[in-house]
Amino acid sequence: PSAAKTLRKVMPHAVFLVPGFGAQGGSAADVAVAFDKDGLGAIVNSSRDILFAYRTFGDEHAFAAAARQAAQEANARINAALGK
Repeated sequence: PSAAKTLRKVMPHAVFLVPGFGAQGGSAADVAVAFDKDGLGAIVNSSRDILFAYRTFGDEHAFAAAARQAAQEANARINAALGK
């Protein structure tokens, strides 16, 4: 997070690909610092949490629904960290 915060100051208009959220241990607050002052400019990667969300359901046929739910929950957590 500290590196992302520094880079955002140096490159206020750049779009960042932000790894580490979710299964890798990064929190919504950790990735929020990569966004610009308007809450834009960052693409957060959370592929493992989304790809394997079906395991929570215990049904591999529920892949699409589980992936959608995981993505929506991640989005909600990040938006809350951004104050949206």
